Parts: sequence; C-alpha cells; structure tokens
Amino acid sequence: MRLFFPSVAAGLAVITVAGFAHNRPPEGPYSVQKTAKVGGDGGFDYVYADSDGRKLYVPRTGPSPRINVFNLDTLEPVGEIPMTNARGAATDTKFHHGFASSKPVAMWDTNTLAVIKTIPVDGGPDGILDDPYNHHVYVFSHRAPNATVIDADTGSVLGTIDLGGAPEQAATDGKGHIYVDLEDKDSVAVVDANSMKLTATYSLNGKGGGPGGLALDAKNHVLYVGCHDPQNMVMLDANDGKVLGDVPIGRGVDGTVFNPKTKEAFSSQGDGTLTVVKQTGPTSFTVVQNVKTMPGAKTLTLDSKTGKILLIAAEFGAPDQAQAQPGGRPRRGPMVPGSFSVVVVGK
Repeated sequence: MRLFFPSVAAGLAVITVAGFAHNRPPEGPYSVQKTAKVGGDGGFDYVYADSDGRKLYVPRTGPSPRINVFNLDTLEPVGEIPMTNARGAATDTKFHHGFASSKPVAMWDTNTLAVIKTIPVDGGPDGILDDPYNHHVYVFSHRAPNATVIDADTGSVLGTIDLGGAPEQAATDGKGHIYVDLEDKDSVAVVDANSMKLTATYSLNGKGGGPGGLALDAKNHVLYVGCHDPQNMVMLDANDGKVLGDVPIGRGVDGTVFNPKTKEAFSSQGDGTLTVVKQTGPTSFTVVQNVKTMPGAKTLTLDSKTGKILLIAAEFGAPDQAQAQPGGRPRRGPMVPGSFSVVVVGK
C-alpha cells in the first residue's frame, strides 16, 4: 500500500496538471520586461504613474514616511515628498499639482516636488483619484466620510460624500460620473461629479465579493471589478449596473486598470499574477493571459503613453510563527533589505 498510494497520487497529479494546462489561457504577448530593485524601507500600498509628467509615485509608510518619486522611463530616483504618511498619490495635469492620500493630505508642485500646503481631512485616507472632468481630487476612506473632495487648483476642501460602504478603487468616465467599488458591500457606488452626490449603487449579484480593484472602459461603458471571493473579475454595464459577465482571476486582487488603446483590462493579484481580460462580444469576455509577476505585487498602474503596466512588491523573510494574526495566520516576516522592486510588464 505504501508503494501504491504514491503511484496513485502521482497519476492524479499528472491528470490535474494536464487538465490545468488544457484550461490555461494561451501564452500571450505580455511579459516582465524589467524588475528594478529600487530598495528602501517601509510599507507600501498603491503605486501611481503620472504619464504626462513622466514620474512614478510610490508612497512608503513606517518610521520614515515619504513618497518616493522616480523617472517613469528609467525608474531612476528624481526626488521625494518627505514626511508624508500616504497610501496613494494622484496628480492633476492642468494645474501641475500632486496630492497624497495622507492625513493631512499633502499637496505639491509636480515640477519641483516642493510641498505647497497640507490639507486637514477627516476619516482614514486610503485610495485617491484625480478627475480631469472638473479637476476635483477624491480622497477615499473606509470610515466616514468615505470621500473628501478637493479642488485641484487651490487645494480647498469642496465637500464630503457618504458612499454607504468602504471604498477601494475608483474610476471616472471624464463626463461627470465617478465609480467606486465598495469592498464591504460587494457593490459599486456611482457618484455625480457635479453635485457630489451618490446617485446609484450597483450590486455584483454574487458573481464576485470583496472588490479590491475597479477600472472603466469609458467608450463602451463597461466596468471591470476585481474581486476576492469569488476570485473573479466581474463586468458591469456602467449605465445601469447590469452584470455582463465574469471571468476567474488570481488570489489577492488589489488593483485593476483598463487600457483603451488595446481594449484590455488588467488585474494584479498578491499571488504574483497579472490577469489580462479582453471583451470579445457585447456580453463575452476572455482571459487572454496570466502573466507571472512577483509575489505580493497586488497593486498596479498604467503608463497610458507606453501601455506598460508597473507593479510594486518586495521579498520577505520567514514569518514568525509565534506572532500570529487573528485567525491563526502567522505574521509576514521582515522585508529583505534592498528587495523592494518596481516590476514593469509590457509587450
């Protein structure tokens, strides 16, 4: 029996692998083109590409909070926004102002990187979005107020919005509508950018849960929502919230972007995969590729000029089994010094 069970297990493994290979999306044109070990200590969350200003913003938390700024083309460091404990960043092209989802919100000149002012806000700033439609910056918080709206020119607070849930990622159609996925409500909130009011909430109808990423095909009015459980990307009609389809993605999604030039949506997962999804019909969507990136690379940004996807991650040592998180899971081990990296995916 001892000899038999391993043989059976091996046979099952072959069948499983063969089946997986048969269902796996074909190899596509995307691959990791560069992994730049930029180093530096501290935690990290969102990454943001200023495609017009050719800068990459990477907020780092910890004892030395700051936003590291890199040349978007070479990934060489060009400066930093010091003493800024932020989760994300966004820039407004018209006014050349940058903003951090920090408390207070930091506002800087994108040409000089000099801090202009800090803006007191309530809640716990996390995600952030600049809307070129009327040059308003939305700072999102899991606790009330869910969104604080800031004038990108003056840095004045224009108001706050109750979204009815915990926001993660947001997208704009550039025509007066903001869409925000609500992680704890399995839904997408719709905001009127003119009145700064919540106008609708779209349910994912069980097709996906715990949404962590959201992107928009503004031309075709399709929302792409990356979800944790089930691990799906769910597509919704942006006009009425109708579910158009869903496809499987990897584990630990925390970011989704859409490239209108290629008509592809990209979903980044903490398991080290980047899922590429394309619409093939009015209600038909296909996973065209799963790109292996780097474990922990769960957030991403699109360089709209080059079409490249940039992700961030780091290597970690063995976890301390004695220090368990709620649920019995061991805490993540210490970051390996110098391992923090920017991963570039392209064709």
